[in-house]
Amino acid sequence: MTDGHLFNNISLGGRGGTNPGQLKIYSGGILWKKQGGGKAVEVDKSDIVDVNWMKVPRTNQLGVKTKDGLYYKFVGFRDQDVASLTNFFQNTCGITPEEKQLSVSGRNWGEVDLNGNALTFMVGGKQAFEVSLADVSQTQLQGKNDVILEFHVDDTAGANEKDSLMEISFHIPNSNTQFVGDENRPPAQVFRDKILSMADVAPGAEEAVVTFESIGILTPRGRYNVELHLSFLRLQGQANDFKIQYSSVVRLFLLPKSNQPHTFVVISLDPPIRKGQTLYPHIVMQFETDFVVQSKLSISDDLLNAKYKDKLEPSYKGLIHEVFTTVLRGLSTAKVTKPGKFRSAQDGYAVKSSLKAEDGVLYPLEKGFFFLPKPPTLILHDEIDYVEFERHAAGGSNMHYFDLLIRLKTEQEHLFRNIQRNEYHNLFDFMSSKGLKIMNLGGAGTADGVAAVLRDDDDDAVDPHLERIKNQAADESDEEDEDFVAEGGDDGGSPTDDSEEGESDASDREGEKEKSSKKETKKEAASSSKGLPPKKKPREGGEDSGKKKKQKKKKDPNAPKRAMSGFMFFSQMERENIKKSHPGIAFGEVGKVLGDKWRQMSAEEREPYEAKARADKKRYKDEISGYKNPQPMNIDDSGNDSDSH
Repeated sequence: MTDGHLFNNISLGGRGGTNPGQLKIYSGGILWKKQGGGKAVEVDKSDIVDVNWMKVPRTNQLGVKTKDGLYYKFVGFRDQDVASLTNFFQNTCGITPEEKQLSVSGRNWGEVDLNGNALTFMVGGKQAFEVSLADVSQTQLQGKNDVILEFHVDDTAGANEKDSLMEISFHIPNSNTQFVGDENRPPAQVFRDKILSMADVAPGAEEAVVTFESIGILTPRGRYNVELHLSFLRLQGQANDFKIQYSSVVRLFLLPKSNQPHTFVVISLDPPIRKGQTLYPHIVMQFETDFVVQSKLSISDDLLNAKYKDKLEPSYKGLIHEVFTTVLRGLSTAKVTKPGKFRSAQDGYAVKSSLKAEDGVLYPLEKGFFFLPKPPTLILHDEIDYVEFERHAAGGSNMHYFDLLIRLKTEQEHLFRNIQRNEYHNLFDFMSSKGLKIMNLGGAGTADGVAAVLRDDDDDAVDPHLERIKNQAADESDEEDEDFVAEGGDDGGSPTDDSEEGESDASDREGEKEKSSKKETKKEAASSSKGLPPKKKPREGGEDSGKKKKQKKKKDPNAPKRAMSGFMFFSQMERENIKKSHPGIAFGEVGKVLGDKWRQMSAEEREPYEAKARADKKRYKDEISGYKNPQPMNIDDSGNDSDSH
């Protein structure tokens, strides 16, 4: 590589845990990208003020300090990389990397080095440990000689780590010469005052640039005072307090709601915040659309002109959601996504829909789809394998709704239900303009086949993919929404409890498809009993027609058992264990506990169950391809469709 060096499997340590990624060090600076996507870290060469090396267990760490006081720690370099990068920094940046020594003596007496926003504890001239002062939430002076530092734990720092630093105590004797005091201010008090002047600590922390009071937040649910500071935002609620560094903000979404008095503002995070055992990658805020605010920013003119010129104004007056996103964008430098060219039949920016058990709206954006408010689901166009327009699962002769299936390249599927029929043309044109693959239905051409789903005539164009979608409905991202497993909905309260209904629907619709090919009239089709052989088929549509719905639910004993997901296999194995470990647990709570446990499992722990699911899926595919409903075999080809006997 002529312009620099490229390294794989380099981890970036700090708030939010340690994440592996790819690091590029070149003449313009440093660029690090997280594996699997996320916000990149970019440091311009002109902003680098110090570079150092440290030998850590089994590898080497590169430390980079910037003018803003930020300190990046990149881990995973070989010994030969140290020499080559040292020469590169000398020749390119004019900086000679310093080599730091790590103390391994185990002693707990040493000196404190306060530099920038970092506190380093030194033992014998070597570094024992280092903490970021930006993570300090509170300081306490205990007695005359002890200072306790408390750290933020319920924010992005805890998202990727099981263990988090909560508290650390320093003992500063009166004989200390580093922090010289007097009779009224002992060395411990001098040390604490020094921490207060450098850390984001309340009280004594920097004043918020602007505060928005009592804002409704849908995920994580509650009302919060939202404070925007220079380097972070804080959500202060009655029960929870989240501090989120701007470095965790990936993107902002400003999405108005059609004919509604509220507007969504979504803050996408990487890493996500954590509340209990639940991770929230999106903060969904809801502002009153017509509410006007007037705010003056608490920021000095010198700083405003030096750092935020052309980004922020001294004061703002306007709609609250616009002022909020403008100020947050100026402070965090995150980009804002707004609705694009799509318009719904109601002249809005989204279509009403439901995902799993939740009603919401689906926003077709220029680079993806966003379902809000719960579970907030962002799907980028680049992630999509294909889309399918499906006949609404409720059926019926008067089709006012249809369903939209989005299948990802990872084989994950999202089924958006209950979309109004008049939204079809706008959605179809939008997807076509984006080059998304739209699957054919019933062997017809794409456009004709999709349109057939929306016809009123129930005898035309039965959806051949509906059986598979219903059979795999339990596979739709069980880990994305903890309430889905617990509360249930149209997919059932537990992913394992609706198997018989799914099999019955599959066989019923196979029979309905065969009957429609015989061109029965609507009245005759309505009086047909799909689960019975022809000799028991009612001749007239009178008294039996009212029993059709009940008979349709009868399960065909010859129908193949549908495939199960990895979560369903896991539930079968663990359900009894959950009941034993939680005596008297309610039936609905069992599903929630199973869902929580599944979400906390790693990919390696899930693999045995996913392997069973793949094998079972192949089994079902083979069986359903050879499965033939017995009814068509007894139908006479002479054309006697109804009253021939």
